[in-house]
Amino acid sequence: MSYLVRTTAGVLVALLAYLHAAPAAFAQKTLRVVQHSDLKVLDPIWSTAYIVRNHGYLVYDTLFALDADLQPKPQMVDTYETSADGLVTTLRLRDGLAWHDGTPVTSEDCIASLKRWSARDSVGQKLAEVLAEYKIIDARSFQIVLKEKFGSLLSALGKPSGVAPFMMPKRVAQTDPFAQISDTTGSGPFVFAKDQWKPGDKVVYLKNKAYKPRPEPASGMAGGKIAYLDRIEMLYIPDPQTQVSALLSGEIDMIESVAHDLLPLLESDANIYLLKSGASLQFVFRPNWLQKPFDNAAVRKAATVAMQQTTFLSAAIGNAKYTLPCKAIFTCNSPLASEAGMQDVLNGDAKRAGEMLKQAGYDGTPIVILQPTDNPVLVNLAPVAKSQLERAGFKVDMQSMDWQTLVGRVPRKGPPSDGGWHAYLTAWSQVDLLDPLMMAFLAANCDKARPGWPCHADIEAFRQKYAQADSATERLKIAEDLQKLNADLVTFAPLGEFWSVAAFRKSVTFPDARPIVTTYWGIDKN
Repeated sequence: MSYLVRTTAGVLVALLAYLHAAPAAFAQKTLRVVQHSDLKVLDPIWSTAYIVRNHGYLVYDTLFALDADLQPKPQMVDTYETSADGLVTTLRLRDGLAWHDGTPVTSEDCIASLKRWSARDSVGQKLAEVLAEYKIIDARSFQIVLKEKFGSLLSALGKPSGVAPFMMPKRVAQTDPFAQISDTTGSGPFVFAKDQWKPGDKVVYLKNKAYKPRPEPASGMAGGKIAYLDRIEMLYIPDPQTQVSALLSGEIDMIESVAHDLLPLLESDANIYLLKSGASLQFVFRPNWLQKPFDNAAVRKAATVAMQQTTFLSAAIGNAKYTLPCKAIFTCNSPLASEAGMQDVLNGDAKRAGEMLKQAGYDGTPIVILQPTDNPVLVNLAPVAKSQLERAGFKVDMQSMDWQTLVGRVPRKGPPSDGGWHAYLTAWSQVDLLDPLMMAFLAANCDKARPGWPCHADIEAFRQKYAQADSATERLKIAEDLQKLNADLVTFAPLGEFWSVAAFRKSVTFPDARPIVTTYWGIDKN
């Protein structure tokens, strides 16, 4: 064999070896994660479910965002200026912002998005009440013109959770706020792969290679949203034990929220690390004001007298290391923390609750309570509520379903016989509960309120006073007075606080500054 032939053969062998290795060398970075629920709703303005919010942060972006100190910072906005009287704020968008279809983000898009958001969000509704107009300056600049000062404007534009003010193309944002969008075009760091979406199985997101992150380091929800991952696969595994087994075997890379009773299985594994959430979460009981008997405030209060926090926390979490009994509706360890007006509720007083029911004329109407079966942290709440309410004399019909079915049922205003409901139990992150404007369940503006539809002018008056308050002392007094009023009227009841725990394989790395809600920018995989 000649030298040329031998050399050529050697090159071919080397080339074949290289090509064989190339897929591994250039393999996409894919994160396989199990989130706390399956994704069936795609509209983060239509739903407050956190699984939908998490989807929103992958696909969309916001004008402002809260940093690690909960201060609003520009995100899609480049520069902004507020007039001396506080009534006109001029915003200019960053250069080069584009939707996933390649078209530029414009002022018209942002204004349409703000209008749709403000129709559904409790903070946005308060902003709408003092809004004079949105005024377009040019394709990248617009003004928010107010009739009176709204000190929470920038924080509202950067609201991190609940219904976050995600920006959408005008054609999408013009969808009726009370109907779900079908077009998932955003401008965020990832693109929703709608053709690969299999509800009940898998959700896929692909890196948006055209996304332009801000130059600053990430801080909280603000700063540079750098997508290191090429592909994110959200897998639906409803059984917590199966989730843990999949993480231990390396079939998945992450569990967003581990069932607390299974944490010991992970704590001793050298390939796994655990991360406690920075913000607490609050369990809440949400009654439906539209349906008898919860259209009666005395019956709603009797329910809160019957319930007891520690039983809920023990049943749902178990490990006291991750729980905190707390009656403060704005959460403990927060600027508005107080238990004013809450002394005689949530103590499990079945006898007193039963007496209140008789005085209120409760006629034995069965209370339909919705129970999510596939959300480990929520699954045991409804059975506890059923037990505590029945001891007080309520009749309870607990109806079980997966979480996304529950999310789809909650907006129905009709009676339980027509697919409606009387109450459900859920959890809110502390970042959604810090004041009377943020807490969506406190809004009592009737048909505009979140499902449960509280309707009471005095509650709305307190929320308006809070929006106009100038000092921390004044805001605390208003919040305490509102809490006392809510203890009697019961838009919702706090059932204690807890911390979630995420689990990761050690091949997954994170930036030093973690977001205050679940996001996936800054995450890398070795």
